Amino acid sequence: MRPSSIQEARAFLGAGRIAVVGVSRNEKGFSRYVLRELARRGHDVVPVNPAVAEAEGRRCFARVQDISPPAVAALVLTPPGQTERVLRDCVEAGIRRVWLHRGAGPGAATPAALALCAASGIEVVQGLCPFMALPDAGFPHRAHHFFRQAFTR
Repeated sequence: MRPSSIQEARAFLGAGRIAVVGVSRNEKGFSRYVLRELARRGHDVVPVNPAVAEAEGRRCFARVQDISPPAVAALVLTPPGQTERVLRDCVEAGIRRVWLHRGAGPGAATPAALALCAASGIEVVQGLCPFMALPDAGFPHRAHHFFRQAFTR
């Protein structure tokens, strides 16, 4: 599967309430940075991690099914080994749009996860970091996007 386009990623961010799954206990962790930045830009984001009660002043939910009012999309920032469980939770919660994060490592978009999304009718954004899709992303994020696009063709 090809990496998603910036337009697809921006459409995802405009979807409405977004579950940010895999929010770290570490306040300096990447996932916390993503949560903070999306919230700062006005996105309705909800942290999800069963081991965290609160993140960035927001109630943290154990699973996407527990979010009330429900999320309409999920940004998945989990290790690959947890992705399928999270996707099954998304299906149960009625979430049909997911972003399978890809940073420097393998990311959440495993072949099995992508197959599960296809079989479940879930729209997927993958192959991108959320910061690449922000309209006023700084130079490092624009450069990251440029090199990702150049080397994944």
